[in-house]
Amino acid sequence: MLELDLSEQISALRSTFGDIQSVVDVEGLRAQIVELSEQAGVPDLWNDTEQAQKVTSALSHRQAELAKIISIDSRLDDLEVMVELANDESDEEAVTEAQAELVSLQKLLGELEVQTLLNGEYDPRPAVVTIRAGAGGVDASDFAEMLMRMYLRWAEQHGHKSTVLDTSYAEEAGIKSATIEIDSPYAFGTLSVEAGTHRLVRMSPFNSAGKRQTSFAAVEVVPLIETTDVVEVPENDIRVDVFRSSGPGGQSVNTTDSAVRITHLPTGIVVSCQNEKSQIQNRAAAMRVLQSRLLLAQREEENAKKKELAGTITASWGDQMRSYVLAPYQMVKDLRTDYEVNNPSNVFDGDLDGFISAGIRWRKRKIES
Repeated sequence: MLELDLSEQISALRSTFGDIQSVVDVEGLRAQIVELSEQAGVPDLWNDTEQAQKVTSALSHRQAELAKIISIDSRLDDLEVMVELANDESDEEAVTEAQAELVSLQKLLGELEVQTLLNGEYDPRPAVVTIRAGAGGVDASDFAEMLMRMYLRWAEQHGHKSTVLDTSYAEEAGIKSATIEIDSPYAFGTLSVEAGTHRLVRMSPFNSAGKRQTSFAAVEVVPLIETTDVVEVPENDIRVDVFRSSGPGGQSVNTTDSAVRITHLPTGIVVSCQNEKSQIQNRAAAMRVLQSRLLLAQREEENAKKKELAGTITASWGDQMRSYVLAPYQMVKDLRTDYEVNNPSNVFDGDLDGFISAGIRWRKRKIES
């Protein structure tokens, strides 16, 4: 039996892990955990429920991040021992186990390495994702609902809390639009590369002639603002409409006018929320989303001014950033990174990590070039 030699691969993993540790700042992370633990131990912490949840959530996320770093360090040591034992005992089962552990660590470190690239101002924030049906009629509405499910499944698979804030159903099938809040650290930085125009090509289930149909949907991703962010929205600048929450086909969800629609008059931005039963809660949630979009609009305006002064006004996104092809062949391809897979079903079921990682690396190269 040939001797198993993974020394080169393990050395590469240790090098990558060292780079990650320097960026993460493990000692700084430990200090944050100590500080947050002290805050969480204050007797009257839960007198302010919102602040208490923020502190305990931050503590939980920091502890999980540190635990992951410690675990990887231990697993790298264990992998070297596994290889040594496999060779000493010429154990094929141990060899297979060591090779599987190597692949697992390569995947995990690859994900952590990508996260270290998320160093933008708003990257650590939770995200608000809005999906809108575009050209393509009923197929576009159906496609928008497929994308909504895709992002909800992605969030579920990663243990991220997701809330559908608002859904506008189409008359025949699918949705006109939907807004989802994904409450997890770095959700915005991670999902921001999903923003753009998505295209679906398939044999339309809504076409009696069975013809191939192309449809489009737009995805918008904005960071969720915090109460410390200053985004002033004067009452005179908004119009608030209340209406009855509804589901598919117009079926009433409740019998009170609890849903809220806020229109920002200067920009025309419209935000709706009907997830909560209380009109007050829906208004508060809608205002947070409106402020998030205004915050992003301000940022984009500042960036546009900088580009204009530099004389480099170029579109950073094309008309479509990703194609989902179901007929005549099966493929999902990102047109910016050329990353592609041949299993659309898995992608629509939330398997987006490859696309997201490629997108984050692509964006980093664009910034550096």
